[in-house]
Amino acid sequence: MFTLTQLTCFMAVAEELHFTRAAERLRMTQPPLSRQIQLLEHELGVRLLDRTNRTVRLTPAGRSFLGEARRIVRQAEHAALAVRQVSSGETGSIAVGFTAAGAYAALGELLATSRGALPEVEILLHELVTRDQLEALGEGSLDLGLIRPSAIGADLTSRTAVREGLVAALPVDHPLAAGDGPLELAAFDGQEFLMYSSVEARYFHELLLTTFHTAGVRPVFVQYLSQVHSMLALVNSGWGVALVPEAATNMRYAGVAYRPLDLPDDPRPVELDLVWRKDNDNPALAALLRLL
Repeated sequence: MFTLTQLTCFMAVAEELHFTRAAERLRMTQPPLSRQIQLLEHELGVRLLDRTNRTVRLTPAGRSFLGEARRIVRQAEHAALAVRQVSSGETGSIAVGFTAAGAYAALGELLATSRGALPEVEILLHELVTRDQLEALGEGSLDLGLIRPSAIGADLTSRTAVREGLVAALPVDHPLAAGDGPLELAAFDGQEFLMYSSVEARYFHELLLTTFHTAGVRPVFVQYLSQVHSMLALVNSGWGVALVPEAATNMRYAGVAYRPLDLPDDPRPVELDLVWRKDNDNPALAALLRLL
């Protein structure tokens, strides 16, 4: 079978219609160039060029084959480029898991970074709670997870992506909704409070229990919920007050007022982690992690 070198040599001669100029273009001497053309014609079993001491002309077969030669060389170049891009992480796909609240904290930046620096990489999004993300990461169906800090297996590694504060979400007609300054935790003592589920939202459940216990505050838990948007919907309906991640203030409800909290020990206690398998060899994931 003919080689790409033979095709390249034929294209140069066909386009220049002059062996010396074609050899100079290819940075080679004329005898090896002539030999490559001869080998190509022998392989095809047809004469591609009519050549005399003064002129070089394409035969009808040569004119027909020139288009095919250009197409083959172009495809080979594209294939080589595609392989290099996949190897460097410039193309491919990344399956990313995220929680509903995490979407407001870090997903936007991740997508913007990917679009700006890795436009040929496809991001496949999966909204999953932390537990399901960890399971998918372990199975290999997810490349990257955006989860709250959690115990992870030895096969996974993590990096803190975001640290943010907590804010109070209050019905607009609630007495605590008035004012602009930070609220002290003591203001929630005895208040009807929307709490996070100890199962589906374990991270926030334990974070708030610890926060209230340290401050000696005892709210009255009236509902246990797993999703921040569900919690805000109930605040909007006047069912109680809640503490939500600062990024959740992007969710606007007409009946919800947000106020900052006075948390002197740790003003940004809420964390969101990037988690991935240590043995994940997806070049696109490696490229994205270098950028984030």
